Amino acid sequence: MFYKMIENKCKEWYSSDQCTVRNLIEYIEKTGQMRDAQIEAIKVYLFLKIGCECKPLEFLFRYGCFNSINLNDIELSTATREYLEENPAATALFEYSRLTNDKGEQVSEKLEKQIKKDPSSIDYDAFFRTAFYGVSYTDYLFSLPMGAGKTYLMAAFIYIDLYFALNEPTNPAFAHNFIIFAPSGLKSSVVPSLKTIQNFNPAWIIPEPAATDIKRMISFEVLDQGKTANKSNKTKNPNVQKIANHQPLSELFGLVAVTNAEKVILDRIQEKSGQINMFEESDDEKDRQANELRNLIGKLPSLSIFIDEVHHAVSDEIKLRAVVTKWAQNHTVNSVIGFSGTPYLEKAEKFKVLDSLSVGTAEITNIVYYYPLIDGVGNFLKRPVVKIADIADSSLIIEKGVREFLNTYRDTVYADGLTAKLGIYCGTIEKLEEVVYPLVSRIVAEYGLGTDTILKFHKGNKQYKMPTDSQMQFDILDKSISKIRIVLLVQIGKEGWDCRSLTGIILSQEGDCPTNMVLQTSCRCLRQVIKGNPETALIYLNESNANKLNVQLEQQHHISLKEFSSADNSKTPLKRYNRTAHLKLPKVDFYQLKINYDTLTVEKADPANTIAVSADSARLADSIIKTTDLSMDESKTSITVDDTEYGTEPATFNSWIYGIMKGGFGSPTVAELMKYAEQLKTVYQKITFEKDGSRYYSSHYNRQLVEANIRKSFSDRLDFNTTEELIPEEANLLNIANFTPEVYTDKPTDYYPTQGVVENIIKDDKGKLKLDPKMEETIRFLEENGNAAMAATLRAQSSSHTNKDRSFHYLPYRTDSGFEQTFLKEVLSFDEIENLGLEVYYNGDRAMTEFKIKCYKKTGNKWSYVGIYTPDFLIIKRKDGKIHKIIVVETKGEIYAKDPTFKEKKTFMETEFSKQNNTAFGYERFDYLYLEDTLPEKDRMTLTRRKICEFFKED
Repeated sequence: MFYKMIENKCKEWYSSDQCTVRNLIEYIEKTGQMRDAQIEAIKVYLFLKIGCECKPLEFLFRYGCFNSINLNDIELSTATREYLEENPAATALFEYSRLTNDKGEQVSEKLEKQIKKDPSSIDYDAFFRTAFYGVSYTDYLFSLPMGAGKTYLMAAFIYIDLYFALNEPTNPAFAHNFIIFAPSGLKSSVVPSLKTIQNFNPAWIIPEPAATDIKRMISFEVLDQGKTANKSNKTKNPNVQKIANHQPLSELFGLVAVTNAEKVILDRIQEKSGQINMFEESDDEKDRQANELRNLIGKLPSLSIFIDEVHHAVSDEIKLRAVVTKWAQNHTVNSVIGFSGTPYLEKAEKFKVLDSLSVGTAEITNIVYYYPLIDGVGNFLKRPVVKIADIADSSLIIEKGVREFLNTYRDTVYADGLTAKLGIYCGTIEKLEEVVYPLVSRIVAEYGLGTDTILKFHKGNKQYKMPTDSQMQFDILDKSISKIRIVLLVQIGKEGWDCRSLTGIILSQEGDCPTNMVLQTSCRCLRQVIKGNPETALIYLNESNANKLNVQLEQQHHISLKEFSSADNSKTPLKRYNRTAHLKLPKVDFYQLKINYDTLTVEKADPANTIAVSADSARLADSIIKTTDLSMDESKTSITVDDTEYGTEPATFNSWIYGIMKGGFGSPTVAELMKYAEQLKTVYQKITFEKDGSRYYSSHYNRQLVEANIRKSFSDRLDFNTTEELIPEEANLLNIANFTPEVYTDKPTDYYPTQGVVENIIKDDKGKLKLDPKMEETIRFLEENGNAAMAATLRAQSSSHTNKDRSFHYLPYRTDSGFEQTFLKEVLSFDEIENLGLEVYYNGDRAMTEFKIKCYKKTGNKWSYVGIYTPDFLIIKRKDGKIHKIIVVETKGEIYAKDPTFKEKKTFMETEFSKQNNTAFGYERFDYLYLEDTLPEKDRMTLTRRKICEFFKED
């Protein structure tokens, strides 16, 4: 339940001036590639990374970073209110105690009463440390249901961190390297996880060219080799070599390693009664190599650890936490990010508040984001059609289930050529081979299908061998070349099986799958095939498995089987139409400002003299320690200087030189650096110190600054002049590459006009929207007899839009706000639109338009690039078939108007764009109108009408 406080504060942050990533979220939403569950998770991730500086949850709650409660709205004694106001940790726990779950049950009424009665009786810091497992490092858990795209979300988090880390390399909030633990126990999940991350397109979440640049920087490694090197009698750990190849590790950036925690990272660790033994002093070679890998990973700088399917790690959790805790002691761990679809404990965990009071929770406490399973049904999951067979005979259940599946989905072929498939789980290989396969073969033959549409998939036993090529057939089930329609399984595919075309599941008897995995197994068929499509899936169960499914849904997701099967969050399909040909809409001709940068050498590089002083400005001041002896005499104050050496990172001259080169992305080269080896060795001696015969980097110097200064020594000091150039461009107001004839949305109100009006406009375009005589007679009758409302309704159903040929170059428009829709309705109602021969087109959907303007900011005589600006509306007038005059209109909500980047773009539009274009064209071709939603409606309409009349008046 702690996540509810995080969620509330996250929403508050996004609407505040402190939020700096609103444009990035808008970009992600506009690309339309991420699901709503993923976008909301990204919002929380960015909030925790930027708004909360990636601090541990225990710290954030103790310091009240998520407090939203208004204490003045609650009946409290004066003493309690003052205590809570002065103690943010107490306020945090008080707010937590008052939260309610989906059933309306309060977290702890007793805790609320105790805090009201005696707030000072509780050790709040101790409570939060215990509640978040006593870890010193950042540990966040994101809970998304199966099918939400957790692996793509991991990839998004990786690219987001690297994107910000490139801009702020010394900001500790952002990771530089990553290790992903695929689900423990799911041996085949490592490589698929890696492939999914490699296939992720970073341009879905990060603008170009940054997306492509970062993708080039990433190095992928699969740490899945646990065997000795070939033809060797000496045990070696090939995973160690894979990491070592990226030396020097201190400068490593962009490594993404994927491994199986159970088999690789937790190898040779024993846990007994909560005690961990890593055999660090063992003489056993296998113990040594296992620890070598763990120790090497622990040296990866700014490392973020991703753990998939956290709920699997229950048995290994103590081991894993011990390993991560040890890594964290090196100060190299940026964060631990967990992912799970079922973040619930088998039994409630209790956290002591007082000797007589504890708070219990069945959820993993470090959940920072939670997306309910039921919200995904019909959204990114197929809608389940659950059938419960009250029959004892397993074979009869299978027969009825197969027939129902074939009757419903036999001819179902999804848009990408995949055929709908049914999975039947069998308790034993003998049952599959002797009972189920003959039964299913007989049924499919009746439906005109051959046995080549049935796949038997099991690992084999003494009596029945694993069927030939069954693994290959299983691997290509989600390919259009697969002929398989029914898959028979034994102890395979309960989870971690991602088959989108699986459209049905049959569990006909107890033992078909483990008792505690009925939910995961039943839901295998719910992954959506085509994004946004309304799809269904058949889940056919015997009564015993249905009861287990109901219990697990209630325990893990707080919903009943009835609620699950009746849920429908499907997106509304909307038809879209391209009307540019009908309107004969020409391209927009305009001039784009281009800034050319001419570099000037102000001072030539002089490494010989400048390297020597590169460390001087990077010397850190010694800590001043002031102590006062209060027990004897307050005047007895002593001041000492702490010049102790705290450096622990080993140093060698060659690795330092290599790091300088790598930090400059290859410039200067090692050869160029070594020309000044004498000067560099002097600096190296200054910024390192000797201890026990080895050298270490000194804590008295900012090493990164020293290295940056050395790189600067090899660069000429440059300045630049900028020259302006106007480049003629022409842009379509509809980017046809992004146009689709159908869209799916869970917010139909974002689209304007409504689908009914859209269809009428299209009919009107074709001359098919005419009132038949009988309807005209009916409407006239209603009007004459005082039923004007009904008459108006009928007439509206048979009419399109008065100004349909002065707008709507495609239908419908996807708007960002109700304010944009209001403006369009208002401006199209003006008499001046028709009288002056004007047209009004929406341009605010950046994915749907080519008309975008590059904006710059001028400081003195120099220009700097601000970004791309996509105007909301264009009010145009044609002349001789071409666009002659344009008012660029921006409609902005008050919150977004304060964005500093937008302010700079607005300034450019108001002061430069129109002026430069008008000069180039030789007449007043462009004007700019800015409207904010804080302006009263009357004033807004007056301002708009005045601008239109003044700008479009006859010359």
